[in-house]
Amino acid sequence: MEPILPGAPWLIAHRSMLGVNQHKKITLNNQDYVLWQNQKGEVFALDNICPHMQAPLSDGWICQEKDTITCPFHALEFDGKGKLYQEEKKDTQPITKPLELIISNDCIWTYGGFEPRLPIPDLYKKIVDEYEFMGVTGETDIQANFLTSLMINYDYNHQNGTHKEIFKIKSCNVSAFEENGYYATVKQEITRSENTLGEIIKNPILGIFPKQLTNKLEYAFPSTTAFLATTPLGKIAQIHILYPETEKITKTFILMYAQVINPVMKFLFHNSVLQAAATVVKQDTSAVESLYPRQKPKIRLPNEEIMFYAEKLYRDW
Repeated sequence: MEPILPGAPWLIAHRSMLGVNQHKKITLNNQDYVLWQNQKGEVFALDNICPHMQAPLSDGWICQEKDTITCPFHALEFDGKGKLYQEEKKDTQPITKPLELIISNDCIWTYGGFEPRLPIPDLYKKIVDEYEFMGVTGETDIQANFLTSLMINYDYNHQNGTHKEIFKIKSCNVSAFEENGYYATVKQEITRSENTLGEIIKNPILGIFPKQLTNKLEYAFPSTTAFLATTPLGKIAQIHILYPETEKITKTFILMYAQVINPVMKFLFHNSVLQAAATVVKQDTSAVESLYPRQKPKIRLPNEEIMFYAEKLYRDW
């Protein structure tokens, strides 16, 4: 396949998703990589293919003492630079290709081997400085192409349908939309009905959402949507991540941050916040995967220029 948006920065993982001396396979633009983190917090990434007989390195194991990954087929070891490790000598040239990584605020970025066309978004620093990390949730492989998966994050009409039942959404209004190249900001007002007691017991976070929600969303094309909301519990920052795995599969996950006033409330609602975000991903994924092939729309809804802005950035890349 032709690479999707070559030169874009892709957030492929958060440090917490790797563990220590545990490997993780990821796919970016139809290329498989294996990532791992040592006990010092150093993160490595290599092509997932052993150059001997093409076994997947992600089926092997990490050697903690040597910072190497071992092929499961013949126990060949490779260091984080892709060099073959041998006790009696050290190869000077890598024979399996490393993936260049940029680690910022525990987020692991890469340009996938292409010349950078956009900088790493700086909106993460603002969130990390003000909010506490709560966890990763909603990690999913969406069976849909990247553009289709992307556009739902810019669609301000699907809340009334896709997320209506769980969040009791009556209306969604966009009061402001500002674009600045590959960055955009949206202000949104949502009107809700009250959730039933049974719904709140099932997902307690619903009990603290007011009937009127005023939210801010910040976009860093193409990978990042930051949803910022204020609730009686405190402030929530939900960072929704996308990157293309293959031509027809898109990876998504959410990094959840919070600014909680009461530590007891944080303890009580921690899992509920992550659960609610995972539900949003599940509902969006189901909606995207059920679509028929795209045709020219015969109906126009409000605020669709926000979607068309994102699509234009994609088409003009």
